[in-house]
Amino acid sequence: MAIQYPAVLDLKEEGRHFSWTDRDTMLYGLAIGMGADPLDRRELPFVYEEGLRTVPTFAAVAAWGAGITPERIGVNRGKTLHGEEALIVHKPIPVTGSVIADSRVLAVYDKGEGKGAVIQRETVLRDLDSKEALATLTRTAFARADGGFGGPPDTRTMNVTPERQPDVTIELPTRRDQALLYRLCGDRNPLHADPELARAAGFEGPILHGLCTYGMACRAVLQAFCDYDPARIREFSVRFSAPVFPGDLLTVDLWRDAHDVWFEVGVRARDIKVIRNGRATLAQIN
Repeated sequence: MAIQYPAVLDLKEEGRHFSWTDRDTMLYGLAIGMGADPLDRRELPFVYEEGLRTVPTFAAVAAWGAGITPERIGVNRGKTLHGEEALIVHKPIPVTGSVIADSRVLAVYDKGEGKGAVIQRETVLRDLDSKEALATLTRTAFARADGGFGGPPDTRTMNVTPERQPDVTIELPTRRDQALLYRLCGDRNPLHADPELARAAGFEGPILHGLCTYGMACRAVLQAFCDYDPARIREFSVRFSAPVFPGDLLTVDLWRDAHDVWFEVGVRARDIKVIRNGRATLAQIN
């Protein structure tokens, strides 16, 4: 089934209910490396029920399974990559919560026959009781096999990091078992666990979830410029550019300009960037 444009823009999925507990919040913190040093009093509140805090990017897994499926859109799931992820935080994400998830196809861009398609899907999470919006998630996929359907070209502009040395550089190790832990947050794709399947897909072994790297980048922003206060992150977006293998040492370069933080994530041992065009918008920055 091919993408039917512009009918694809009418696809919606509304009114799905999701809930989480403090256990899910702590599991997510552990899965993105919070609490690696259990004596670090700055990170302990993200993995311990006393004074528990929620990492803002937890919103990406709080309603895992919500959204318009590739099959409904008309693309080949096996040839579709997670290209970008963006988050707007309307209210701090609670440590326990129940939400209504409303999803739609936000935009579809045609790169041309044989060049693929870019698909943006949006999910808004609203508190079940108050109906107030907590977060807006925008997930962008690159469907490599599905261009040439007659849609508009992709004319979006990407975030550009400043042309100067980073203001802060933070190194974050990943663990060899980190993908096995992170998959308990929702994404159980065997590509992140099964060595044989990963090799069949062209990788040397299971890869770390892109959204795990996304969460670790948020952890770096919290550390560098927020004094670990999650309420200071209002927006957060990235572009995924290469896979991370569990055990890689991540290097996060960060630049600050007033309320904006720009960042890139690399693996120096392999001389690659795994996240480009990263941007966070902060509140009450000093």
